Amino acid sequence: MNKFWIACSLSLLFQMNVSAQLMASHGSASVAKQNGTAAQFTGKPVARVNGAILTDRDLLLKEYQIFPYAQQHGGSIPREMEPEIRSGALQMLIFDELLYQEALRRKMTVPSAQLEKARAEFRQLFATQDEYQKALALDFQSSEQVLHEKIRRSMLIEAILKTDVQRKAALSPLELRAYYAKNPARFLYPDSFAIQTISFIAPEKATPPQLQEARRRAAAALPQAQAAKNYNEFGLLAEKLSEDDFRVKMGDHKAVPRAKIAPQVVQALMALKPGQVTGVLQVDQIFTIVRLIQHIPAGKMKFEEVQVPLKAELEKKKLNEVRSTLNKRLHQTAKVEVL
Repeated sequence: MNKFWIACSLSLLFQMNVSAQLMASHGSASVAKQNGTAAQFTGKPVARVNGAILTDRDLLLKEYQIFPYAQQHGGSIPREMEPEIRSGALQMLIFDELLYQEALRRKMTVPSAQLEKARAEFRQLFATQDEYQKALALDFQSSEQVLHEKIRRSMLIEAILKTDVQRKAALSPLELRAYYAKNPARFLYPDSFAIQTISFIAPEKATPPQLQEARRRAAAALPQAQAAKNYNEFGLLAEKLSEDDFRVKMGDHKAVPRAKIAPQVVQALMALKPGQVTGVLQVDQIFTIVRLIQHIPAGKMKFEEVQVPLKAELEKKKLNEVRSTLNKRLHQTAKVEVL
């Protein structure tokens, strides 16, 4: 279930927004659909964490948090996805409670100004006072104090995640450079050609007349293709004439490794300068015209080119690892019962 862990610290404000959407969609959260049928929840316990009760309502909100597209599915979670989503949601729910209890054990607090700001942000989720009061009744027993405590709980969870997960998962520029230096093969790229194509395709196992007809269409398009002065002109022609899947991308294949290009096409490309166009080339039952955008010799990406995406990738991986370790540690001293 690791893929659910990256989302498990979403704030209570998001949960309450989901609840507000459910209320608006169904009139009452108790008739939210699940698996195409009405899903009733009445506060039935689904888990107990050191004596604290977690309910089916809490669980459903987590499920909708994992699958925010439920409204597009008639308020339901697709049947084939529901067991996995439910399992992930229950893990998230238990983890949140363990974090909250750990924050209380450490006597962590939330500044009053931050609490008031969060309450104001929640209030802004509702267009009218009437909608706000309905949400207050549905989720918080018509009590501003209950709302206050739930926001406080959410912010304590976020605070402990920040100190125990986010900060530990952060990587410095030196750490990123060290990873880049130790994994040179990751950042190599092969000899490649950035190309555009206009292709005409005969049927699979085409007869000689069918092949001849595809060749004729390609030959008719060749003068226009060779007259194209730039990327856009060739691309617009590809959109109009080409029969391959790249026509919707202006014929642009981006950078294709030499090893993945037919030898006869590579040979033709090697004779071109950027911006020039081949004649009609046959690859099996495809007759294609290729425009060279750029020949990219094999090389290695510079650290500056990969720094941002690499940082995001490695920190996401480390975040999951740190979060998983924290969850296991909290479980070791906790009594968790799934009911």
